[in-house]
Amino acid sequence: MTVLFSGNPEECNIQIRKQLEQLAEPEFQQFTSKLLPGVEHILGVRLPLLRSLARQLAKEEWKTYLCHAVDDSYEEVMLQGMVLGYARGDLQEKRKFLETFIPKINNWSVCDSVCSTIKLARSQPAEFWEFLQQYLNSREEFQIRFGLVQLLDYYVNETYLERVLEAVQQVQQEAYYVNMAQAWAISICYREFPEATLPVLKKNTLNDFTHNKAIQKITESLKVSGEKKELVKTLRRQ
Repeated sequence: MTVLFSGNPEECNIQIRKQLEQLAEPEFQQFTSKLLPGVEHILGVRLPLLRSLARQLAKEEWKTYLCHAVDDSYEEVMLQGMVLGYARGDLQEKRKFLETFIPKINNWSVCDSVCSTIKLARSQPAEFWEFLQQYLNSREEFQIRFGLVQLLDYYVNETYLERVLEAVQQVQQEAYYVNMAQAWAISICYREFPEATLPVLKKNTLNDFTHNKAIQKITESLKVSGEKKELVKTLRRQ
């Protein structure tokens, strides 16, 4: 990785694009395109390479970069989210950049990869929880998913478990990637806190697809005992 922020935003974007094109692999581009149907302008750069570039940009003038970054490819959007995660700064410092970036998310890959990089919930759990409410209450599929994946990544603990289970059920949205995130979140809650989560599996406001997907994810988990898997199998809806 050779890009260093030059101080000229336009030149920086040109250099970033050149590096991404050099790192792109045609076969990986085809593979990624199959995983993300409908997503356009995929160059085919592997995530570890994107993370390496993002870490480098995060050490430099990251605010200037984000103010002028372009959205011309899947990778360039992903890069912005990763830089936001790796850059030093608290929620107050990053809020406006997050609020600009999150609406750009239009696929599960950018959403989930960026969620695993933005870890403000670890250092400011209460403040970030409040920040996430606007996205959990959104009508946009991937803004809701961003909120849900943040919950399952960082808030499945004794302090927040009850609130996570409530928040997941409060989302009333039929979009596929929202429902899959709800199911994923419930499965993580059950994996970590089976006794506390079981009542929710017995009675909840989730639609049948999401409810059954949660049970499927639980039964596929290597971290849930066979006994607990058999129990939840009996809760499948017909």
